[in-house]
Amino acid sequence: MQRLPEYLKRPIIDTDRTRTVRRILKTKCLNTVCENARCPNKNECYTKNTATFLIMGNDCTRNCRYCNISCAKPEPLDLEEPKHIAEAIQALNLKYAVITSVTRDDLPDGGAEHFANCIKEIRKLNEDVKIEILTPDFKGNEASLNTIIDARPDVFNHNIETVRRVFKTARPQGDYDTSLKVLKYIKDNSNIKTKSGLMIGLGETFSDIEETLCDLKSVGVDILTIGQYIQPSKNHLEVEKFYTKDEYEDLKKLAKKCGISHYQIGPLVRSSYRAGEI
Repeated sequence: MQRLPEYLKRPIIDTDRTRTVRRILKTKCLNTVCENARCPNKNECYTKNTATFLIMGNDCTRNCRYCNISCAKPEPLDLEEPKHIAEAIQALNLKYAVITSVTRDDLPDGGAEHFANCIKEIRKLNEDVKIEILTPDFKGNEASLNTIIDARPDVFNHNIETVRRVFKTARPQGDYDTSLKVLKYIKDNSNIKTKSGLMIGLGETFSDIEETLCDLKSVGVDILTIGQYIQPSKNHLEVEKFYTKDEYEDLKKLAKKCGISHYQIGPLVRSSYRAGEI
């Protein structure tokens, strides 16, 4: 594994606030993508009393080659999880909540109803909270997407993750065009804000990135995130390139050129990083 540049390193922070967040999550038996995906922004988010909740278990039915979440046969859904998520959000006094999940291809609807139940329970206890969901592709199933639309999240996020040329290497069980179709379907059939993001450093070119940003704009994506891929372990895809700070400024200009005006672009940006702010 390559050594991380200094600007990608984050200090360990342990305060009363971070301990409070961990305690609430443990009490409610909840998972977060912050822990499972080894997010470098975990401590910063915890100090702000926020976390990205990971629903439907710790095990994924897909084996994306960049992701630290394990691929294994998932456990049955915890039907109490939506209620526990809502209680944790209330305890943390969140004004903006992000809910994501592992991919559950073993479920007929891919877990869409479970997402909807989480939204429903959150709104029972927290009327004013804004809700962003970061979902898998549900294999493009329109019935599943309609379940999501009917639940009315404030933001629907589905990450394209990488450029077309690299996609099958990074996501062998996914499909670039299916991801675009999912984002387009939500945009065409609702007034929900749509969001997507990608990692860079997997061997893509600047032209590849431009193509992807134009594709995302063409399906109506409102919000974009771009951040540096960091290899979770030696068993994952290697980093091909660490982008410089100047190159991130160029990517911001590229986003504007492609017509995307709302974005978070930077070395440590992840799909839910400072989501409430943008």
